[in-house]
Amino acid sequence: MSSHLPEPAVASGESPQRQFVFISDGRLQEAPTVRHLLNFLSPLRAETPCQKVLERFLAQPDLYALPVIDKESRPIGLVDRRSFIEFFSKQYSREIFGRRAIVELDSYDEYESANPLIVEDSCSVEDVAQMIIDAGMQHMVTGFIVVSGGNYLGVANGHDLLNIITQRKQAELHYLAHYDHLTGLPNRMLLADRLERACRDAERKNSLVAVLFIDIDRFKQINDSLGHSVGDAVLRKVVERLKLSARRADTVARLGGDEFVILMESLDDQADVDLVAQRVVEAMRAPIEVFGHSLVATVSVGSSLYPADDTEISPLLAKADAAMYEAKARGRNGFRRYAAGTAMYNPARIALENDLRKAIDGDELVLFFQPQVDLVTQEIRGVEALVRWRHPQRGLVSPIHFIPVAEESGLIVPLGNWVLCAALHQLRQWQMQERLPVRVSINISALQLRQGGFARYLAEQIEAYAIDPCLIELELTESVLMHNVEGVLQTLHEIKALGVSLAIDDFGTGFSSLSYLRRFPIDRLKIDQSFVRDIERTPTNESIARAIVALANSLSLDIVAEGIETPAEKSVLEHMRCSEGQGYLFAKPLPAEEIVNWLGVSRKELLLSY
Repeated sequence: MSSHLPEPAVASGESPQRQFVFISDGRLQEAPTVRHLLNFLSPLRAETPCQKVLERFLAQPDLYALPVIDKESRPIGLVDRRSFIEFFSKQYSREIFGRRAIVELDSYDEYESANPLIVEDSCSVEDVAQMIIDAGMQHMVTGFIVVSGGNYLGVANGHDLLNIITQRKQAELHYLAHYDHLTGLPNRMLLADRLERACRDAERKNSLVAVLFIDIDRFKQINDSLGHSVGDAVLRKVVERLKLSARRADTVARLGGDEFVILMESLDDQADVDLVAQRVVEAMRAPIEVFGHSLVATVSVGSSLYPADDTEISPLLAKADAAMYEAKARGRNGFRRYAAGTAMYNPARIALENDLRKAIDGDELVLFFQPQVDLVTQEIRGVEALVRWRHPQRGLVSPIHFIPVAEESGLIVPLGNWVLCAALHQLRQWQMQERLPVRVSINISALQLRQGGFARYLAEQIEAYAIDPCLIELELTESVLMHNVEGVLQTLHEIKALGVSLAIDDFGTGFSSLSYLRRFPIDRLKIDQSFVRDIERTPTNESIARAIVALANSLSLDIVAEGIETPAEKSVLEHMRCSEGQGYLFAKPLPAEEIVNWLGVSRKELLLSY
């Protein structure tokens, strides 16, 4: 606590630079100020006896700190719970200081005090986060005082600050993940979510859902002859006409390239679908004026209807796609409905699913391992098991391509079980050879965890491979914890009872709720690589990473940062006391035999080469 009023972090009347952030529907929203974090907490008067302060702390265990104000309601200090209670736990402290005013305690040399952080209510959360970083994160738990014109308004805590900054970053990540950057339209991922919800609503309401698949005719010629800048301008003009042609309630989405979809919900009649499709075709016949060029970009359109064409959701897009290619085959610049017997156009995706099914049962999958190292000593602390697919014709297939197929087809469960068993088998091999006695992190999907008896299956595999469970860590995403909370909580406790540790992967990109961190038996947080990338020159990323590290420390959780690629990123993370790191700076994912060889290289010598 300090009895001297420090300068406010943002002077009264100062107008901070306005900042904006994407929110979930793609719109811009002004960045929040500390008003969004404000909690009124009845303050202490400067003359309040120390004994009364102690009684208040003891009566309210959720209080981290208490503000102190003078007669003019101006803040003069912030009493930290930990240091205050520790001081009064000493012998004779109550007898000597109990009746003294709280403001007198600050001048006592043996009482640990620090200047409070005091900010105007107009201060942005980004600015406050930077102040906390500059102060060494000491205000992360105790929080800070909020004033208006110098007068006390309330307090805000570091946990809420972490949540709101994380939510902003999540909104940006959500926008990047769900919206097309060129046109601002929903992308394939968001369309799939809306299509699923629309079909479920249609089932309840006994209505129809339609999908219009739209492809620009000969668009490649525009790109090849006039360049991508002209092509991009054409795409934006096409989007304007698609929006005008669709109904206000419809979703217009871009799948990629020159492919678009209009999702029509709550339909009663197929005729409404035909009407919109014909409007789309007609709207494109007028020339498009871009960069001095006058172009005609006609389209071919195909439609499919739920539940008339299929009662399953996933084939609807493929059937609308097939109908669109029928329209192209009949001369382009037209519209066709899907009809039974129409050849499905996308054999590649079906072939990939069939090949993956064979790969799981065959000998095509292989595990790679990426080291997780101590950022200070460079000693290896663990490895993450990562699956790779060595296809006999396609070569090494990236997980980016086959994991979505596995999730959509349900193959993620047998694939995940294969990874689990293969990782335990490799760990057993290392144990028998007395090599690499470190933990192995294994990713577990939501579907795997929700399978009945997963903990029992895990116990059986641990016993079968004779593995020390202390060497096993299961990585879960935040979203896994949010569905069927009670069931998931029970499963996690059963896993913990086996001696297996649990980590939250990609922390900060999901829900980031303090309540689940306290409730679920989590051992480790993994800072998502999106917060690590360019951290040394991206203040938002640094703020979030520092807050996550402080949060982990306050909850006694271990922490590892993913995606470290440069010495600068490592240096920032090491400085903020992040204990472990993972990324290409140390090693790319390696086969099992190469991991053992990698261990023969001195960590310090390795890093000196960068």
